[in-house]
Amino acid sequence: MAGQGYHVNEAVRMEREAELLTRITIDPEIFGGKPIVRGHRLAVEHVLGMLAAGDTPETILQGYSWLEAEDIRACLLYARRLVGHERVEPALTNR
Repeated sequence: MAGQGYHVNEAVRMEREAELLTRITIDPEIFGGKPIVRGHRLAVEHVLGMLAAGDTPETILQGYSWLEAEDIRACLLYARRLVGHERVEPALTNR
């Protein structure tokens, strides 16, 4: 019955991820319907851009008093879910 623990943990993880993703919303009146954080005028794309530029989650949280660490995790999860369904061709090198 060792495998049952995995399935329970997987179910808990999936439930937790679904809960996190409720933080990502879409409002056609804000940024043309791009995904935003909890209805605020902060696009998921912008949070990801700040992280990609080297900003720490702590720095981002300081810049937005209403933002929570779970919002940042939700942005990362949203991005992971999107790229999980895409295929990106790597750059070819001449070797």
